[in-house]
Amino acid sequence: MEIRQLKAFLAIAEAKTFTAGARRVNITQAAISMQIRQLEDEVGLPIFTRTPRRVILTEAGECLLERARKILREHDSALAEIAELGGVEHGRLRIGSASAMFATQQLPGILKGIREKFPNAEITVNSGTSLTLVDKIMHGEIDIAFVSLPVENSSITTDLLFSDEIVAIAHPGHARANEKFISAATLAGEKLILGERGGNTRRMIDDFFNAANVRPNIIMELSRQSAINQMVEDNHGVGTGGAKTIANEIREGRLISWMIEGAEINWELGLARLRGGYFSPIGKEFVRLCKESFTEREKGLKARR
Repeated sequence: MEIRQLKAFLAIAEAKTFTAGARRVNITQAAISMQIRQLEDEVGLPIFTRTPRRVILTEAGECLLERARKILREHDSALAEIAELGGVEHGRLRIGSASAMFATQQLPGILKGIREKFPNAEITVNSGTSLTLVDKIMHGEIDIAFVSLPVENSSITTDLLFSDEIVAIAHPGHARANEKFISAATLAGEKLILGERGGNTRRMIDDFFNAANVRPNIIMELSRQSAINQMVEDNHGVGTGGAKTIANEIREGRLISWMIEGAEINWELGLARLRGGYFSPIGKEFVRLCKESFTEREKGLKARR
């Protein structure tokens, strides 16, 4: 049972077809088919059931799946530890981010600090929802990720970086612009512009409306907070955002905000990684620089209030 065979097996299991799996591991379909035949010969049982449109894991395939993931994680950890022997300037860090705003505003500076200490490091950055990125960590596809907290997975450990209270936001010309609070029922009746499903913040907002027994009038679901802010600024509807995060727009008179009655929704951003996994020097330095960056951000936000 070879590492390349396990990688081919995992790629097909996740992509659901031999063609897509071959693209994932950058080999031809003929080559990946041969690797799976060799693996099935060694296992002694078929691991896939072939259908015209997709492949389905057999019972043997299901049994192999988690073990293959564990073996490949251990394989990657071993390579990373051995790579350290080449010097501290080397390393690999695969980063995920569920926050486009922080990836744009702070990640470049953090990565600059990493490059200074690890000039020959291999660094990649991917985006996605918190749920998707946690899944990628579990599958060994990325090492660490900016995600919304909490993460309800006992195999994942997190470090809190930033916390912000969620408020409702509207155009300054809104009829209720002079009010400080808004009820769940009133907010639900507005033309709402919310974040996309799959993130913790959206889940908490949905739970709030469900608990209040009201049905929100959602007209837009957007992936970026900046897009929500812009839509609200252009008076297309009412949105939500972090009080600290939208403080600049409030101060400049581009938005107004309301506290949401009965809601205690805090958006928390943290770094997630595999619990008990190999924590490389480059990973430790990345966490240190992130905490330092967010501490400076908090100081800057307080100074502008």
